[in-house]
Amino acid sequence: MEGTHHLRHLHQQQQQKQRVLPQSMSSVNVDVTDRFPQWSIQETKEFLVIRAELDQTFMETKRNKQLWEVISNRMKEKGYHRSAEQCKCKWKNLVTRYKGFETMEQEATRQQFPFYNEFNAIFTARMQRMLWAEAGGGSKKNKAMTMQLSSDEEDGKEESTEAGSDRKKKKAKIVSGGGGSLNNLKEILEDFMRQQMQIEAQWMVAFEARENERRLKEMEWRQAMEVLENERIMMEERWREREEQRRIREEARAEKRDALITALLNKLERQGM
Repeated sequence: MEGTHHLRHLHQQQQQKQRVLPQSMSSVNVDVTDRFPQWSIQETKEFLVIRAELDQTFMETKRNKQLWEVISNRMKEKGYHRSAEQCKCKWKNLVTRYKGFETMEQEATRQQFPFYNEFNAIFTARMQRMLWAEAGGGSKKNKAMTMQLSSDEEDGKEESTEAGSDRKKKKAKIVSGGGGSLNNLKEILEDFMRQQMQIEAQWMVAFEARENERRLKEMEWRQAMEVLENERIMMEERWREREEQRRIREEARAEKRDALITALLNKLERQGM
């Protein structure tokens, strides 16, 4: 009798669990569809724009819970209702996908991960800020920034010690990979500066050549204008000489004409007498 009563009690508990389980599953489904709607491509791009604007602040702040609240509020201003925890989880998932596609060809990456360019711009700008910080003499600050390179990807504190150790290993791996990327970026920047200096030197040589050519043409033009001016002066002098000679001839003819008229009048007077 006691064994039968115990079996009956277990059967009743199992029936109660079966009745409760569909209700809990339906509530979970409702919560999932209501709280976690699928992210659209446009919404994700808007989220990445906001996250890129705050990336430097994330790098300088150890506790970034308030920053995720800021991102959530700015998403709400754009018409997307996402909590701070949703934004943080979305960022971590996207970073994981981005790091998985880094080794793939760019064309295949664009087809499978449409946000590759946005992430590439964020991490490139982050490396450039680290280079400028190192160039400015802030070695300690640069080390701190390097250690915090991807702290926002794993900023959620796990309760178990095993999860904490995994996070430290992952962080060390990212930091070591970031050092190699930093060296590569240094080489790229140095090569870019050398190319810029070569282009500037070539431009200076071309500019000096054009300037010398302009000076030569200006000197030739001035010489040609001086020759033309001298010719004009000589022609003017010759014209004046011709005019003077013509005037002298006119005066001589006038004197001869007057003398002839006077002689003719005198002759006529003598004949009349």
